[in-house]
Amino acid sequence: MITYIAILRGINVGGHRKLPMAALRELLNDLGLSEVKTYIQSGNLIFKSKNTNIKSLEVAIEQAIKKQFNYEVPTLIREVSAWERAFSNNPYKDKDPKKVSFTFLSDTPEEKLESFISDYDEFIHIDDVVHVYCQNGYRKSKLHNNFFEKKLNVKATTRNWNTVNKLLTMAKE
Repeated sequence: MITYIAILRGINVGGHRKLPMAALRELLNDLGLSEVKTYIQSGNLIFKSKNTNIKSLEVAIEQAIKKQFNYEVPTLIREVSAWERAFSNNPYKDKDPKKVSFTFLSDTPEEKLESFISDYDEFIHIDDVVHVYCQNGYRKSKLHNNFFEKKLNVKATTRNWNTVNKLLTMAKE
C-alpha cells in the first residue's frame, strides 16, 4: 500500500461547494481507498491505496465527487516522497512560515516560470510546485491559483506552510 496526500481545490470556501469531511472520507472508502484521514475543512486528505497510477486516482476522486455532490473539484495527489521533496526544496525556509505557501501544479509544465520578486511578493518555480512568499500575506497577493493556472496551463491549488507540514507529519504517522 502506498500512502498518498491529496488536496482538493476550492471546497468549503466562502460558503461555496460545501463538502463535509465525514462524507468525503466515506466516499473515498467506497472507492476502495483505505485509512482515509482529513485535515481541516479545505480538502486535505491522506489515504492508502494499492493503485500506483496517480492520475487515475485523481480522476476517480473527481468523478466520485461530481457524481455525489454535483460539482467539479480539481484534485491533486502526491506520494509522500514528492510532498517531502516539495517541503525540503522550499527556498523560503528562513522566512516567516506564516507568509510562505506552496502552489501545487497538476503537472510539471513544459515551460518554467522565471522567479519573480516585487516589493511584497515573490515566487520560485521548482518542477511541479511554485514556492510563494507573500510579505503582506497570501490573501493580499496577486500570486493566486488562477494566476499560475493561466501562465502555466495546468491546474493549481495552494496550501500554506503549516498545512503542508501538518499533512507531511500525518502521512508519516
